[in-house]
Amino acid sequence: MGYTLDQFCKDTHEILVKGVDDAAREAIATKLKALVSNPDFVKATFRDDTPPGKEVLWHDPDTDVYVLAHVQRPGKGGNPHSHGQSWAIYSNCLGVTEMTEWRRVNPEDADHAELVVDKKYAIGPGQSQAYGPGLIHSTAHPGKAWVIRVTGGDLDTVPRFRFDPRKDKILENA
Repeated sequence: MGYTLDQFCKDTHEILVKGVDDAAREAIATKLKALVSNPDFVKATFRDDTPPGKEVLWHDPDTDVYVLAHVQRPGKGGNPHSHGQSWAIYSNCLGVTEMTEWRRVNPEDADHAELVVDKKYAIGPGQSQAYGPGLIHSTAHPGKAWVIRVTGGDLDTVPRFRFDPRKDKILENA
C-alpha cells in the first residue's frame, strides 16, 4: 500500500504547526510527490470522465491549508498571477502543467506591471513544485491534466495580484 491522502494530511499538519517557511513548503512538496505517485490515490481521486473543475479533498482548520484536486481541460492557460501573501504547491498525477515564472521589472507602485519571463518548465506526473508568497507565475495545460494543489488558505478569498494583459506589459523576450 502506497502513501495515502490521510497520511499526507497528517504529515502536512505536523509540518505546518511548526511554522510555514520555504523549508516547510519543500517538505510538503516532497511528500506530495509520494502521494501523487500512489496509483491507488490517483484512482480514488480521478476518473477519465471527471469533468474539468476542482474539488476540495481536505481542509485543515488549524493551519487553513487546503488540498485540492483539479481536472484541467486541454488548452487551458492562465494569466500571470501571484497568491498574494499565501502560497501553493502544484503536483501532477496525469498530463503536464507548463509553468512560467515571471519577474516584475518596474516599480510596484506603477499603474501597470512590466513582467519578464524568469523561468519556464513543465511539471509532469509525480513531480511537484512549491511557490512562496508573492511569486508571479502562470500555468498552461497543453493536454488534459490531473493536478493536486496544496494551498496555504482559500485562494479565492485572499487578496491576490492578477495581471491584466490589456494593461500590463508581458515582455517575454527581454
